[in-house]
Amino acid sequence: MAMQYDCFPKRFEEQIQEITGKEKADEYLKSLPDFKSDYQAWYSEAKAVVRQVLPDRLSDFVAYYEYPRARKEITFANYMIKDYLQSLHRTQYEREIVGPSAAIPEFVQQLNIVKAAEKSLNSALFEIRSILQADLFDSEIESAEALAKAGFLRGAGAMCGVVIEKHLREVCGQHGIQIRKARPTISDLNDYLRKGDVVSVP
Repeated sequence: MAMQYDCFPKRFEEQIQEITGKEKADEYLKSLPDFKSDYQAWYSEAKAVVRQVLPDRLSDFVAYYEYPRARKEITFANYMIKDYLQSLHRTQYEREIVGPSAAIPEFVQQLNIVKAAEKSLNSALFEIRSILQADLFDSEIESAEALAKAGFLRGAGAMCGVVIEKHLREVCGQHGIQIRKARPTISDLNDYLRKGDVVSVP
């Protein structure tokens, strides 16, 4: 939005006023960051994230910032964010051929790569959490089996009950089911899942 405002101030201001009204539009315009001064910090952090999470997209991410070294002339296709930060314009016969607005699609692509990295990171974290939880449950069930073999059936049953309860809570969380009771039992959690159409009665 800050880039749009910088490149097309009058048109952008009119569109925001149409959507929000003049007073809110003024507040919104004041809240926009200064892209040219804030971008470098964002770029450094975003680049580090992409390098760690989506390393195969790093070269694409950098390419939207850096202009090609073999560039013979500046065109819309090779105008990059680095050019925008330098307020570079190419004119011919007093007519602008290409200018800062050409960098807007480049930044949009960078932003999309960062969003993809965020999505991938969230997915990876969920996967790691599920694996760790499964390992923990296996360990607790093994302990319950040892107790059962030693004749401590009540203790073994209590441990298995805790594992089932934790698992059902996790399933409720995955399906966005809100648990209203402070200390729900296995039966309560089953009811929540049944009412939420996650499991059937059989």
